[in-house]
Amino acid sequence: MTELTVTANKSNSNNLLRRDVRFLGNILGEVLVHQGGNELLDIVEKIRETSKSLRSVFLPELYEEFKKMVETLEPDIRHQVIRAFAIYFQLVNIAEQNHRIRRKRDYERSAGESVQPDSIEMAIKELKERNFTVEEVQDIIESLSLELVMTAHPTEAMRRAILDIHKRISEDVMLLDNPTLTFREREQLREKLLNEVITLWQTDELRARKPTVLDEVRNGMYYFHETLFHVLPDVYQELERCLTKYYPGHLWHVPTYLKFGSWIGGDRDGNPSVTAEITSQTLRMQRKLAIREYQRILVEYMQYLSFSTSIVEVSKELQDSIERDRANVTVTKRDIWNNAKEPYRIKLVYMMEKIANVLDDSKKGTAESYASPAEFIEDLSIIDRSLRFHFADYVADTYIKKLIRQVELFGFHTAALDIRQHSQEHENAMKEVLEKSNITPDYAALSEEEKIELLTKLLSEPRPISSVYQDYSPSTKECLDVFRVVKEAQQDYGKDCITSYLISMAEGASDIMEVMVFAKEVGLFRQVPDGTVECTLQAVPLFETIEDLHAAPEIMRRLFKLPIYRQSITARNDLQEIMLGYSDSNKDGGAVTANWELRVALKELTAVASEFGIKLKFFHGRGGSLGRGGMPLNRSILAQPASTIGGGIKITEQGEVISSRYSLKGIAYRSLEQATSALVTAAINARSPEEDDANEAHWDEIVREMSEVSRNKYQDLIFRDPDFLAFFKESTPLPEVGELNIGSRPSKRKNTDRFEDLRAIPWVFSWTQSRYLLPAWYAAGTGLQSFYQNKEENLKVMQEMYEKFSFFTSLIDSLQMAIAKADMVIAKEYAGMARNDEARRRIFGLIEEEFKLTSELILKITGQKEILDNVPVIQESIRLRNPYVDPLSYLQVQLLSELRGLREQDEDNAELLREVLLTINGIASGLRNTG
Repeated sequence: MTELTVTANKSNSNNLLRRDVRFLGNILGEVLVHQGGNELLDIVEKIRETSKSLRSVFLPELYEEFKKMVETLEPDIRHQVIRAFAIYFQLVNIAEQNHRIRRKRDYERSAGESVQPDSIEMAIKELKERNFTVEEVQDIIESLSLELVMTAHPTEAMRRAILDIHKRISEDVMLLDNPTLTFREREQLREKLLNEVITLWQTDELRARKPTVLDEVRNGMYYFHETLFHVLPDVYQELERCLTKYYPGHLWHVPTYLKFGSWIGGDRDGNPSVTAEITSQTLRMQRKLAIREYQRILVEYMQYLSFSTSIVEVSKELQDSIERDRANVTVTKRDIWNNAKEPYRIKLVYMMEKIANVLDDSKKGTAESYASPAEFIEDLSIIDRSLRFHFADYVADTYIKKLIRQVELFGFHTAALDIRQHSQEHENAMKEVLEKSNITPDYAALSEEEKIELLTKLLSEPRPISSVYQDYSPSTKECLDVFRVVKEAQQDYGKDCITSYLISMAEGASDIMEVMVFAKEVGLFRQVPDGTVECTLQAVPLFETIEDLHAAPEIMRRLFKLPIYRQSITARNDLQEIMLGYSDSNKDGGAVTANWELRVALKELTAVASEFGIKLKFFHGRGGSLGRGGMPLNRSILAQPASTIGGGIKITEQGEVISSRYSLKGIAYRSLEQATSALVTAAINARSPEEDDANEAHWDEIVREMSEVSRNKYQDLIFRDPDFLAFFKESTPLPEVGELNIGSRPSKRKNTDRFEDLRAIPWVFSWTQSRYLLPAWYAAGTGLQSFYQNKEENLKVMQEMYEKFSFFTSLIDSLQMAIAKADMVIAKEYAGMARNDEARRRIFGLIEEEFKLTSELILKITGQKEILDNVPVIQESIRLRNPYVDPLSYLQVQLLSELRGLREQDEDNAELLREVLLTINGIASGLRNTG
């Protein structure tokens, strides 16, 4: 298990990556011998070598020998072989992540001689080189806005216990770079890593039960505690450092432009476990995390702020604040600092008491507790000014300034919590409330215009439509309770703790107006006597399907025309948030059509909003996988039309993407740095539009026609082939994926077998496991061919588009990434599980033919000899991972066939199911970004 991975580059830095992979592979080999004897290691090595040979030269006789070798493994050995390959991938992933951190450090070690691509410094350097003035740069910085929203979407296949072991291994492997380690220290480090890998081998990868919603909340909060609280302020500091370096003489203070939000505990769409009470508990847990972090930091600062009035003179402002605290605050959590000549330590003790009392409801509203983050910041600012008064400005910059930034970013609520619910739930609740209030007997039967007219009237009237004394159904009561929880949360934690209420499957203006009327019921929306509107919660439509995207511009135009709704946007700084779904649009129309329709919707919605003087903040619902809009964070920002980012961007961070980006501080920093660099670059592009408008309009028309053809091809198979759904279920591990226990949310919106009710996540996850990756590329080749038509002049047009049209570049590069990860030889093995022979041959033939066409056209358009020649690091990584993923895929096919055969006879085998789930975990680790 010592295969070199991920790069063909021969630099010393990449040699260190090889060293780490070889080092960890050797340790795993020792563990295999220790746990299963030489026989286990020999079998694993033989399978690996044969798989590697097949990837070099495909020989039919060797292929059959390989399959027989895998199929004849004894169950006890088979179980260990699966785990060996799966754990190998975990170790390789750790080495690759560490290498990203190492590359960052290599650039920094060059002391400015070279600037790392996609870094903050590279973006600010470009501003300077393009002669942007200080005023223009200040305007750009003030326009930046990015919110990254963590979701609990069930695509993270790994347990928290496993991730904790990974973190320890990662930290230890990084120590290998330390040139001062002695021989004995290196031996001790190796022994420690051996122990960690043994622990990994003997720790169960599979969850014994589905996580609860609060389990998911704790998992999400882990990343704030471990990395984000520490890393996010450093990103701001780096931006200010670079601005000062390239634009000296100006005092830079970067406003809050980058922050995190969460859906975990607030997203109730299709998840009955997320109740109003769960949302309330989530908010309390988030508050506790923030307060505990501030307590820890204040305790730490006690050792740094030992300044004595015997030597320095502190500010009178600080002395006065201590006297006020002495009169108003009773210290109970720790002793008063007894050295009267160390005023900062005395002040910190009082601050510790007041921050701890934030969690004590009995101290609410008293001088013994901070009423708001602003009060806490004011105390920190008093310390900051006093330190500068006696020229301890370095200490102020290093410690106090960072804590002030942390409070600005995380407040007393850690992260803004979004609420999400399906539009049908609101309509059902509104129907019951209006019926019991004798306003209308059947709200659901009204036309869309009649609903809008009624809701506008109700929103404009001060009287409520619901009553706490009325007996509502449990679902309606729950709907109303959610709004009450939001109101209470804003009162208790500040208005920033919840500001967005997302409406899934928004299909009309009434869907948004229903939420506004319910918001009015609890005072989240109200008209004041002077006629203006106060609104502290925005209804955010989520347009998911292709049809919804088509309807979205007119839906928003209808809303913006309503004076009462327009007033609510005025109350929100003329900013309307709109969410666009990448998963369902892809599931509806395929990758080409989804990308095209999203581009059209972005531009049309922006045009509609500009008619009414409204800025839009687009919320991009991207998943981690290619089939759900997944791509690196910086690329996802730059993929948006420059004209559509003026109001800010929100992006979901889901499942395994969260752990891969935010488990390690170095990786988290690099990801957020790249995002910041992309934001600045996008702002530059928006201010310096390319003079290619005529070409772009022509290119848009070409892609529109491609999209039409591609969509028809996609839907012919997915929706109109009567045998397709059975083929999908039988030739992928879809039924078994639901048994992984990776999320609290059901895999279907409704308990039916209809394709429409299957969520996009298991749809994509299953195709990835079976190595088709079909949602990420299918029908693209047909769309491209519809324009190419084997004409050289048309190919030249597409080549120019790939070179100059950023949308088309991004589309082609995403397609080639999917094609590179797909494997039709292995996919054919999965197809063999489909029972209908005629349907299997026909459907797989269509898929295989389309795969070949798409691959050939990508190579023609890019001018490459092989797929992913443009990204050799990833190309090499995939090439060298495949021999390790392949055995798991063949084992999965065999195990699925055996398990399904038993279940058809009403029998089951828990150990067999366990092995299937282990292969799912292993393939997920091997392919990465799978859900």
